[in-house]
Amino acid sequence: MTSPAAPAALGPRYKWVALSTTTLGVLIATINSSILLIALPDIFRGLKIDPLASGNSSYLLWLIMGYLVVTAVLVVTFGRLGDMYGRVKMFNAGFAIFTLFSIALSVTWLTGTPGVLWLIVMRILQGVGGALLMANSSAIITDAFPSHQRGLALGLNMVSGIAGSFLGLVIGGVLAPLHWRYVFLVSVPFSIFGTLWGYLKLRDLSPRRHHVMDWWGNITFALGLIGVLVAITYGIQPYGDHVMGWTNPWVLASMIGGLVLLGVFCAIELRVEHPMFHLDLFRIRAFTFGNVASLLSGLGRGGLMFILIIWLQGIWLPRHGYSFESTPLWAGIFMLPMTVGFLLAGPLSGWLSDRHGARPFATGGMVIAALSFVWLAVLPVDFTYWTFAAALFLNGFGMGLFASPNRAAIMNALPANRRGVGSGMSTTFQNASMVLSIGIFFSLMIIGLAGSLPGTMQSGLSAHGVPGAQAHAIAGLPPVAVLFASLLGYNPVQQLLGSHTLSRLNPTDAQYLTGHSFFPSLISGPFHDGLIVAFAFAIAACLVAAVASWFMGGKFVHADDQHEGAEIAADGPRVGVAEPEQVRS
Repeated sequence: MTSPAAPAALGPRYKWVALSTTTLGVLIATINSSILLIALPDIFRGLKIDPLASGNSSYLLWLIMGYLVVTAVLVVTFGRLGDMYGRVKMFNAGFAIFTLFSIALSVTWLTGTPGVLWLIVMRILQGVGGALLMANSSAIITDAFPSHQRGLALGLNMVSGIAGSFLGLVIGGVLAPLHWRYVFLVSVPFSIFGTLWGYLKLRDLSPRRHHVMDWWGNITFALGLIGVLVAITYGIQPYGDHVMGWTNPWVLASMIGGLVLLGVFCAIELRVEHPMFHLDLFRIRAFTFGNVASLLSGLGRGGLMFILIIWLQGIWLPRHGYSFESTPLWAGIFMLPMTVGFLLAGPLSGWLSDRHGARPFATGGMVIAALSFVWLAVLPVDFTYWTFAAALFLNGFGMGLFASPNRAAIMNALPANRRGVGSGMSTTFQNASMVLSIGIFFSLMIIGLAGSLPGTMQSGLSAHGVPGAQAHAIAGLPPVAVLFASLLGYNPVQQLLGSHTLSRLNPTDAQYLTGHSFFPSLISGPFHDGLIVAFAFAIAACLVAAVASWFMGGKFVHADDQHEGAEIAADGPRVGVAEPEQVRS
């Protein structure tokens, strides 16, 4: 086997080639993780799917969550394959797969249920390509950059990825009204370029270790994580007379079975010679606490995007005169302050953490994020925009301040031959936290809505002439349906009442019920109740993440070029170091 090239032998520009190519891959992958959130109304109209029809909420969830679930499940396996067969080879394959299924998503000729099922399957397969890109990008950057520049490099890569999730909202809002197929086609030219450029320019820089594949570990991990994530997905949907599905036997079986399989997975990993998930890496303090902090920050951040879209599309924008058809685009635009905060803080904190260590910036970032959630929680539902924008900017700045140093600390702590699997493990925590966060935030919002929404809706409809029996029936609408209607920027009142009832109402009442004001005003109070509960959870998650970030210790770099298998810590316990050498800030 030929030895991998050293970074210096490829010239001083190679590290920037590696950074730009991997950042493009991560940017495309994360843009596509969020682009559907804004485009869903146009996609459902294009496929002739009624989002409020019974059972169609499952399709909506899987269009959003399928991509996230598959990336969460596969990144560790693909990181391991990158360590064994070459990270660049896996990364380039990811670009090619992503391109192929982006095209397949845009060419469906089907409508109705077959059409949406096609999109769900293609999204899952597109997620395979996204997982390959995300699993190996950080390891490729870590190989290419010296330790004193990795914070900046990983920070730029991380911030681009997080910014991509918000850029996807704007891009989807612009393209979907033109044609829903464009939201899938937009990434094709860039992914074709990335595929060709990666094959021509990227080189593997770390030794490969060809081990026997841990098939039982892969199978139990995949099935266990899928079980847990599927249970969360269906747990937020109504079951029988219950507003959520946590009493559904299938949901309980999926959750319990998934947790049991994950326990079996851990037992397997402790016994096999070449495990897929290197549990011994958790002996490294920076790696362990960095991933705990990353998971908690993801729990605080992941569902926030959905909450803000509902807040803007379903309530604030319609109440300020925006048509329901235009709210997706404007919601994406009005959330840009958060992206600006990310873009300002991420590279800066990465550069500073290279010199002063990750701990003060990661910890401070989580404290700032917690304060921003407090600010958002005390805002009235019908806020003044500049106060809302300032809170979003503060949240983005705090999250950006945390993300770059945290990722750099995790990757610096890993030995070279474990960077692929370590990156995959870290990305698994991040992606799984997004799905968990969506489930937790939606559950907390539904709990908040369930208490006051039925009474508010019934009294509001009755006050404007709707017959009592019909008002009572509509008030029994599951809260999750109201959340989905708001997420889609959709006023369901006209459909729920029907033309027969509307024709019998006073024209003024009928116009008000189906206009911009009634539905947003109706759900504002119950929505705020759910908002407080959800933000309280986010505040707690960020504060615990701040504590975990502090316990990462000071500057921590694995010294492969000095002692194979030696970790170096300037602050905190040293792991596996016979004769440690101090790392200087």
